[in-house]
Amino acid sequence: MNPNIEAISAMPNNGKANYLLIMLHGWGANYQDFVPFAKMLNFPGFGYLFPNAPFDHFQVPGGKAWYALENKEFTGLAQSRKLLLDWLTSLESSTGVPLNKTIMAGFSQGGAMTLDVGLTLPFAALCSFSGYLHYQPQPQENRTFPPTMIIHGKQDPVVPLEAATKAKDELTKMGVSVQYQEFEMAHEVQEPAIALFKQFIVDNVIQN
Repeated sequence: MNPNIEAISAMPNNGKANYLLIMLHGWGANYQDFVPFAKMLNFPGFGYLFPNAPFDHFQVPGGKAWYALENKEFTGLAQSRKLLLDWLTSLESSTGVPLNKTIMAGFSQGGAMTLDVGLTLPFAALCSFSGYLHYQPQPQENRTFPPTMIIHGKQDPVVPLEAATKAKDELTKMGVSVQYQEFEMAHEVQEPAIALFKQFIVDNVIQN
């Protein structure tokens, strides 16, 4: 197996993006899952990238995984971290958009990867939808982190709400500025959550 990062790209009509939004899918989905986000968000001057997780899901045909959730070792996590880091740091050379004008977001396992890899790079902002932490954050002095949003459904039967509140508390202790919001929804992203995400981007990226 030689996994790598493939991505669906949606760029402005003139081909030149001023900002990038990267959206990571969840466990068992694939890079097509959040392509509709480009039209839903519809920010002028934005390019959108939807990367495919590198590993085939162990049960879902056509589904992908950032790492194995079917075992406690989270097999593949270290490899996905490195692949994502290498890919993310290469984007400025291919798109012309620096990381400080790039937003990284993810759903479920993609949200977990965002709250991991995303905090190691100077992104403009991060967002985890229905996500969780798969590591134990450590307080870090003299570090600045991207403004981070955590959105979660109160009725999520897949990733319990407690995982979101724990992520908020742990990241806040680490020094991350977290905007946290719960919605009346399950393991999904509904329109009110998208509207809040749009406002978060306006407040923290576009107006800065």
